[in-house]
Amino acid sequence: MPRPHAALSFVRPLIASLALAFAAVAHAAPVADVHALAQKEQQPLLDTLRDLVQIESGSGDIEGLNRLAERIAGQLKQLGGTVEVLQPSDIYRLDDTPEKVGPAVHAVFKGTGAKKLMLIAHMDTVYLKGMLKDQPFRIDGDKAYGLGIADDKQGIALIIHAVAMLQKLNFKEYGELTVLINGDEEISSPGWRSTITRLAAEQDAVFSFEGGGTDGALRLATSGIGSAYLTVHGKASHAGARPEGGVNALYELSHQLLQMKDLSRPEQGLKLNWTVAKAGTNRNVIPAEATAQADARALKVADFDGLEKALRDKIKTKLLPDSRVELKFEVRRPPLEASDVSRRVADYGKTIYRELGMSLNVAEQATGGGTDAAFAGLKAKGAVLEGMGLSSFGAHSNDAEYVKVDTIVPRLYLATRMIMDLSSGKLK
Repeated sequence: MPRPHAALSFVRPLIASLALAFAAVAHAAPVADVHALAQKEQQPLLDTLRDLVQIESGSGDIEGLNRLAERIAGQLKQLGGTVEVLQPSDIYRLDDTPEKVGPAVHAVFKGTGAKKLMLIAHMDTVYLKGMLKDQPFRIDGDKAYGLGIADDKQGIALIIHAVAMLQKLNFKEYGELTVLINGDEEISSPGWRSTITRLAAEQDAVFSFEGGGTDGALRLATSGIGSAYLTVHGKASHAGARPEGGVNALYELSHQLLQMKDLSRPEQGLKLNWTVAKAGTNRNVIPAEATAQADARALKVADFDGLEKALRDKIKTKLLPDSRVELKFEVRRPPLEASDVSRRVADYGKTIYRELGMSLNVAEQATGGGTDAAFAGLKAKGAVLEGMGLSSFGAHSNDAEYVKVDTIVPRLYLATRMIMDLSSGKLK
């Protein structure tokens, strides 16, 4: 029978060698040619980003959006895509939808395989024309600043240069690679929501290139955004001489808001908050009309349906029988719900980041506002991942919007590897 210390002397080296083997698997080296190319592509991407920022493209600046669309389309054509600049024809009219809605760039790259993948971003910003002079493109240390640079011009640049990397690697094992960059995301995508949903339903995966936030997290879920509008019609009368001859729309509106104040379900992520109200024209006139608007949030598509039904049930109970109450409910953006296939693809993204000696955060719970990934997720059979863009900060701010330059190479590597490995069947 062997002595205990002799047995231990045999086992310890074995354990050590196994530990090294597991470590090697856990921290496999990056695919050299892809990583080297991502490093070479950083400066060209920054050049593209500079050019994109220098074209102002607020959601209402149709001229600027058309200029930017042509710029993006030209670059995608040079990469071999079949490219169109499309104008919206199927507009979902919301309360604040402008008369004209911006274009979209649609590009398709044909490959030799079977997988269908889609990359999306948006080119419109929240800024007004003329604000570029206060927030021009500049690089300060590890931060690149500029108007709309985080939301979402970095996403456009990443898509263009990920496609460029695939071309330089002579990789065409996907069946079809679709790029869609729309010009109306900041106004809830009234012109392109149906197109996003339709195209996404055909894909094996959709990657949305909104910024990854300060922590660079991929997001599998986003909040849905809704709006409720109440309009109460009453009857005007002299408030001093004959108030009984009127129907006070403000009284009825107040009644309606109070009976709707407890419709939120915070524990399930459903929120309804009345935020704007207006009534009356003069101090001495019984108000003939009163209006209110609410912000609604949900984590599940079905919750918005239930909320609208609850609101319509509530307005049947009135304080003033002679008043008339109207309700309009809009789903400005549905929630994106995490799916098993999205989790699986995101987990694979973690292994790709580990090749770089980095960790990748994946958020399964919605924490912020909605994005176009939610429209992609409505009928998708494949994975839908949000937050594929650069780490960033200051979206919608007037002087602090930036992206982290040191996240360009990891994000280019991630996007390119995801496309390659999904296409070639390494990730099923």
